[in-house]
Amino acid sequence: MEERKRETGNRKKIEKFEDLEVWKKGVRLSISIYKAFKNCRDYSLRDQIQRAAVSIPSNIAEGYERNTNKEYIQFLHIAKGSCAELRTQLYIAYEIGLITKDSFEEFIQSSKEISAMLFSLIKTRIERF
Repeated sequence: MEERKRETGNRKKIEKFEDLEVWKKGVRLSISIYKAFKNCRDYSLRDQIQRAAVSIPSNIAEGYERNTNKEYIQFLHIAKGSCAELRTQLYIAYEIGLITKDSFEEFIQSSKEISAMLFSLIKTRIERF
């Protein structure tokens, strides 16, 4: 049976990591990255980019399922680091012609949004939990 979000004022209660907007955005970015690089013949860079992208929502989920706030925050930091790793690899992929300017800009923007969301979540977890 699917858990449902409960209304708490104007916000919906987070009951599972799948409820987190930052996780959802991370999954969407990972899927887009996989599709964009599926035919890339630079296997090493492609694999690095795909692993970094998948690491973002994976670490959010793993941290959420940990037993302590400290561990959760640690995994959120790892996810944020993966955003930076991904952006670095995207700069390289763009400069060597593996992706279009439009794709590059879309992926960079998405990664920056996720990173900012992670920063806010980390700050909230530090201050309120």
